[in-house]
Amino acid sequence: MMRLATLLLSFAAGAAVAGDRIPDATPTASPQTCIPLQAIRESRVRSDLVIDFMRDRRRGWRVTLPARCPGLGFERRFGYATSLSQLCANDIITVLTTGGGPLQGASCGLAPFQPMTLDTR
Repeated sequence: MMRLATLLLSFAAGAAVAGDRIPDATPTASPQTCIPLQAIRESRVRSDLVIDFMRDRRRGWRVTLPARCPGLGFERRFGYATSLSQLCANDIITVLTTGGGPLQGASCGLAPFQPMTLDTR
């Protein structure tokens, strides 16, 4: 019988505000269905549609969600549960809201992970 360990992680973006523009990024390879959790150093929520999972300051994976995730761009943080050592395009994230303690907001599906390098222009 396979032991199922569930990993719950939440990520919060730095000092970003809802009016920030999404930085340009250059694709570096074909989109991936999954990425290893240990490769993610930070996530940066860019809007209700875009999340950058960063490997370092400039390299990572950009996910453009298939539909807007209400509250994600405002809250800039989310959680997810996985039984694997990777995060995949078919996984669901849940917006974490504040107000008297952490609460759960919208749940939204991810999409393929586009390897990219952030443009520094």
